Amino acid sequence: MMRITVVSTKGGVGKTTVAANLGGFLADSGCRVLLVDADIQPTLSSYYPIRTEASGGIFQFLVAGDIAGTVSSTVIPKLDLIVSNDSTGQLPNLLLHAPDGRTRLKHLLDGFELQYDFVVVDTQGSLSALQDAAVLAADLLISPLPPEMLSAREFSRGTIGMLERLRPMERLNAPVPPLVAVLNRIDRTRDAAQIAGALRAELFAEAQGRVRLLDTVIPNLVAYREAASLGIPVHRHEAVRPLGRTAPAAFETMRALAREVLPDCGLDFRRRREQVVG
Repeated sequence: MMRITVVSTKGGVGKTTVAANLGGFLADSGCRVLLVDADIQPTLSSYYPIRTEASGGIFQFLVAGDIAGTVSSTVIPKLDLIVSNDSTGQLPNLLLHAPDGRTRLKHLLDGFELQYDFVVVDTQGSLSALQDAAVLAADLLISPLPPEMLSAREFSRGTIGMLERLRPMERLNAPVPPLVAVLNRIDRTRDAAQIAGALRAELFAEAQGRVRLLDTVIPNLVAYREAASLGIPVHRHEAVRPLGRTAPAAFETMRALAREVLPDCGLDFRRRREQVVG
């Protein structure tokens, strides 16, 4: 079982969109996937319609260690979900003062080792013990990065700084996982291309190898918003590139992202393309 956490210390960069669509793509590729909504603003929890709703959610999972009663199933086959139900925002404070607070999610997810191939965790866009726990529970971190210099500076200062702060947790057998960044909401304009080039040349040079910037970029397309409104993965909504557009189809983007992030998973993405288009 591989655990992926989508993280950024800045809100509004597209974490939920990436988490939901990556999870949906992996499920449609034949994998058993668990989404975990670790954001106190429960956007991921309502991204896909629920088929069978559990009695609990992330609060019961983290506070009581309840595994059986916290997993809901979505209408997407093989895609399950632990919803965010901490409406009063108690979890960050509870985890902050618990002796095992920052490692609790990591150990609880061990209980799903035989049930799922992937766990994808969505996080809140601010520093907290809950975000720390989601980071330390992962095998891989993905950080969406809009092509804006303010977002880039926050990424360098906030997200990379957070990882450095957590490095001493290695002594508690909770090492900080590798981080990859994906340029998100890229417009087909000269300014966006120039900013993307500047990020590659300057920002990630400063990171000194601590971050890998993916070759895959996620275009700024209405298809992502439409798919979220319809409650379906974007690769289903736009399987083929519209005539006359240069940006790739959403299916192509999600396939490229999955291939680059998970090069050794051995999934037959070509077969899934035929099913979607057919």
